[in-house]
This record gives sequence, structure tokens and C-alpha cells, in this order.
Amino acid sequence: MSAEVTFLPSGKTIKVRPGTTLLDAARQAGIAVRTRCDGRAACFMCKMEVKQGSELMPIGDVERRKLAGMDDGMRLSCQARVKGKVQAEIPMDPLRAAVLRQLARQTEEDDKLW
Repeated sequence: MSAEVTFLPSGKTIKVRPGTTLLDAARQAGIAVRTRCDGRAACFMCKMEVKQGSELMPIGDVERRKLAGMDDGMRLSCQARVKGKVQAEIPMDPLRAAVLRQLARQTEEDDKLW
């Protein structure tokens, strides 16, 4: 039996064994996921938004405590284990997101001048 993970926004899909973490699946797919703790649930950097209907194994106590107060769809990729079909969105790197926000603001200001 195999499971399948689709990573967004790239749309890349990979088949993995059930029980594989989302972090390991991403690595197998050649997708970079930011992490400092190398998968020990200590840095919170590898969080992903798991789309509704995705089949993951139940959330563990460590991950539940780490994610307290976050949206229900957020999971730590180093802890979330695949059960069946999963769609997971990898957030944009914070530096890249900040640059894009600044560019959008600049474009708005430029448009007002014309």
C-alpha cells in the first residue's frame, strides 16, 4: 500500500510509504523545506497548511502543544505522518514574502502617481 503527497504551490506529487512524514516526503520529492532542528519539532519552521480532506495519521501530543492556537489546517511537516492522499501547501519563505509585499506597495504608489 502506498500514500501520495501533492505539494503546493508547485503541484509536485510523490508516492511514499504510509507513516512517512511530510518533511521526508518533501525531501524525497526534491522540495526544500525550511528547518533548523532537523525534524525534532523544536523550531516550528517546517509548518505546512494541510488541505481539508487530506489523510494524515492522528496528531501527536508534542505537535498538538506546538501548534496550540494555530489554524486547524496547520501541521508540522516533521511530525505529520501520511496515511493516504495528502495536499500540503508550503508557505513562502518569509524574506521572499516580505520582498513581494514591498514590491506590491511600491507598484501601488507608482500607479497613484500616474
